[in-house]
Amino acid sequence: MYVIKSFSKYLSAILAAALIAALSLLFFSSKDAQKAAAERPLVSSLTVSPTLPMKVNFCGQAIDLSRYDRHEGLDRELCSYTYLHATTMLLFKRANRFFPIIEPILKRNGVPDDFKYLAVIESHLDPKASSVVRATGIWQFMESTGRQYGLTITPTVDERSHVEKSTLAACKYLKEAYAKYGSWMNVAASYNAGMGRISGEQSRQDVEEAMDLWLVEETQRYPYRILAIKLIFESPYQYGFVVNPQMLYKPIRTRDVPVKSDIADLSAFARSQGITYADLKRFNPWLRDRKLVTGGKTFTLQIPDADDLHYRQPNTYVHDSRWVVN
Repeated sequence: MYVIKSFSKYLSAILAAALIAALSLLFFSSKDAQKAAAERPLVSSLTVSPTLPMKVNFCGQAIDLSRYDRHEGLDRELCSYTYLHATTMLLFKRANRFFPIIEPILKRNGVPDDFKYLAVIESHLDPKASSVVRATGIWQFMESTGRQYGLTITPTVDERSHVEKSTLAACKYLKEAYAKYGSWMNVAASYNAGMGRISGEQSRQDVEEAMDLWLVEETQRYPYRILAIKLIFESPYQYGFVVNPQMLYKPIRTRDVPVKSDIADLSAFARSQGITYADLKRFNPWLRDRKLVTGGKTFTLQIPDADDLHYRQPNTYVHDSRWVVN
């Protein structure tokens, strides 16, 4: 009887130990599984390198990207724009407002439509943009270059920030550069470095294509930045951007008010037009002061339509159907 009792106690102890071991294994296995699951990235958080094409069409010219330097140059800019989500998404929103202004001017002046992407990378389509070297406006003209191509720049007026007039000035530069180089990609590089620099390096390096020149990093990256933003704008969903029409900034209707005489107080003028001084400045960013001195010229002020200043109804205007997911 004693032996049976002792064996029963021994068996109970073994069973209890086995149960504790099984529960411990289950507990720790569960914790390991939970830890592994927590460490495993969700599909939505995966970072995937963008797919690169072997060729890109720019201004009707097929750009071969199979060489290592071109492949890697485009890869750098595509990765940058693809994963600078907030900045790139903002570009789509602004383009919905400004491309309808820029594109017709390029077309009327015989400049390829692809050069609208130059404005995108120059200023992020911000007419008020100003660089550390004081290049200003949507096309980032320096003061001397702006005057050279017909823009008025005075203490009260800076037409580098006038979208229509600065786009026309950019067309003059681009056509002049094309007459010199006969290559739109060389023209794009010269917009960043200047025609003198590109021509000088072509001669010193005995190379015709600007993309094959050894240049400062900013200029070497410049053509690839244009190509990258073109690819993203033409196939946004492919690069991870989902755009709905409601997200895009709507074009706002304005009326033109020609001004031939000086305006001593632009704030009072704005009130007389039924808008705020702030709105007058937003729709006429070329106004530099609180007054306007015409100097004998006629300037046209754009006055926004009061009913168009609100998003009471979602935006429905989509400038390019490729941007949106229906």
